[in-house]
Amino acid sequence: MQPVIDIFATPQHRDLGGLATDIENVLKDNAKDRPKGATISLRGQVQTMNTAFSGLLFGLLAAVVLIYLLIVVNFQSWSDPFVIITALPAALAGIVWMLFATGTTLSVPALTGAIMCMGVATANSILVISFARERLLHTGNSLQAALEAGFTRFRPVLMTALAMIIGMAPMALGLGEGGEQNAPLGRAVIGGLLAATVATLFFVPIVFSIVHRNHQPNSSDGEAREHN
Repeated sequence: MQPVIDIFATPQHRDLGGLATDIENVLKDNAKDRPKGATISLRGQVQTMNTAFSGLLFGLLAAVVLIYLLIVVNFQSWSDPFVIITALPAALAGIVWMLFATGTTLSVPALTGAIMCMGVATANSILVISFARERLLHTGNSLQAALEAGFTRFRPVLMTALAMIIGMAPMALGLGEGGEQNAPLGRAVIGGLLAATVATLFFVPIVFSIVHRNHQPNSSDGEAREHN
């Protein structure tokens, strides 16, 4: 026979993750006073939350890796896919900034929004780099190719990002009954796209020009320029 004691609490204005952390700290501080044979475990929604977080974080990392490998196959290069995914850290920074600025806790909807943001940010970055690669073959100058790609793809990238941001704005405001449940998703997408768009239009072309600064035009490049 082993007695089991359940402690129920209904904290006000506290998120589940913060409360679980406080309880774990109390348990660690009083671990030496625990009777022999006694075990303490956090159950209920905490277990569900931890499982969901670990699964979504793994999904986010797996998505980035799979995106990189897919671009490697498509571009037949290891360097250009690396240039493309350099916009993703900016997206993560934008997500963290938006959640902090709005006082939104990290949750399952927020992580889902982060995964969505990664896809849009990568697509915009591919749009810029694919055009920069074409211009590099024609001009042979990486800096000129990066500048032309940034100016030419400015409108398509901006339109794609704005369409997603405007579409997510009502969700981010949490309007309507139960709107606060999905608000973190919209806020994560908006914050990530704001930062990722700036990085895609300014930082990614700079990285492209640095990576290809030693590009040497070959015969196929010359034939392509003569053909045009």
